[in-house]
Amino acid sequence: VQLQASGGGLVQAGGSLRLACAASGRASRTYTVAWFRQAPGKEREFVGSDFRNYGRTSFADSVKGRFTLSRDNAKNTVYLQMNSLKPEDTAVYYCAASATVIASALTSPAAYNSWGQGTQVTVSS
Repeated sequence: VQLQASGGGLVQAGGSLRLACAASGRASRTYTVAWFRQAPGKEREFVGSDFRNYGRTSFADSVKGRFTLSRDNAKNTVYLQMNSLKPEDTAVYYCAASATVIASALTSPAAYNSWGQGTQVTVSS
């Protein structure tokens, strides 16, 4: 499956952004889709995932309660709604997908074989 991420930008602390990850192919509706982020000099880290379109979402502790995930199956698009943004949320955000990732591996970048190109999110203080 091919992924196209969009929606990044510059926002002040406390603001909101919504990222979109558009997937190609009808089979992608059953894929697990996840978001990761990578700040300069840091490793890529898990942000959140929607497990196989079952509505089972999970999030990193650092974003829990502020970020949500949703899917529009008609558009084959997964959205990451980011509220109450903090400067430490600044990073390049990537969406990833996998048809085979298991629940215990959701937070591992190596478990995903399809990646979008990344979109920059910058939160100013």
